[in-house]
Amino acid sequence: MANRKRVLITGAAGFLGSHLCDRFIKEGFHVIGMDNLITGDMRNIEHLFKLENFEFYHHDVSTYVFVPGELDYILHFASPASPIDYLKIPIQTLKVGSLGTHNLLGLARVKKARMLIASTSEVYGDPSVNPQPEEYWGNVNPIGPRGVYDEAKRFQEAITMAYHTFHSLETRIVRIFNTYGPRMRLNDGRVLPAFIGQALRGEPLTVFGDGSQTRSFCYVDDLVEGIYRLLFSDYAMPVNIGNPDEITIREFGEEIIKLTGTDQQLISLPLPTDDPKQRRPDITKARALLGWEPKVARAEGLKITYEYFKSLPEKDIQHKSFTNYSK
Repeated sequence: MANRKRVLITGAAGFLGSHLCDRFIKEGFHVIGMDNLITGDMRNIEHLFKLENFEFYHHDVSTYVFVPGELDYILHFASPASPIDYLKIPIQTLKVGSLGTHNLLGLARVKKARMLIASTSEVYGDPSVNPQPEEYWGNVNPIGPRGVYDEAKRFQEAITMAYHTFHSLETRIVRIFNTYGPRMRLNDGRVLPAFIGQALRGEPLTVFGDGSQTRSFCYVDDLVEGIYRLLFSDYAMPVNIGNPDEITIREFGEEIIKLTGTDQQLISLPLPTDDPKQRRPDITKARALLGWEPKVARAEGLKITYEYFKSLPEKDIQHKSFTNYSK
């Protein structure tokens, strides 16, 4: 159809990017996926290649970005998002948040496209308030090991707002809290896949510190719905999208043991540097502005996610990584 709206989704082969591709295809858009595959996986989007309203560019947005033809929307989700990734490739993480965002904002300006950037709850750092509202400025260590991700995202928000105010560019900013679901990488170091991977391998579940630090987990379908509503809203300031149902890491580990029907023990290791003690979104704005709140209960979402992980090839299950509870 010649009159389809066209959307560019960067990080298209990643966990969230691939689900967004699915959603926009379902809504009748022509989707242009872009990914340099440094952390993405083509298996996440291979089902889309047979569609005439999907195309894919294997490209690094940190160098330059060119897309032929008209473009209505840009969703910038190209960034390492797990601790194991951004600690391994810190320079690339900083570049995609800064140079990549700058390149895409320039493209949006030329194309007169509306651009949504994927920010993160990590801009709040180790927060001194709980839950975290959008007005909270955060408590971030810019030179710590996590600073490459946290500060890349904070800069990303700043340059996006600068383009919005100086160039009158249509922009949206979503602050994403811990999200889970099918297509997560089992070995990416985040708490949920780490716990499930350990359970599937019959290993003890690793808890850092005493396990009293908290996280709030949002199922991916809920998150995508919130992002979709935000893109088409009239609100340009940051909006938290996440599930405010807070749980301690130790309690979460016990839920995973119960879910998997295993008898593993929880073992404790020292806390990683700058690991946030609390993470819970204040979603007052999302409720009021978008009419959005999460619908999928954690027990339901975990069951779906566990079935996905169990279906992975054995080599993926056996591959181990370190764990970090920032995500």
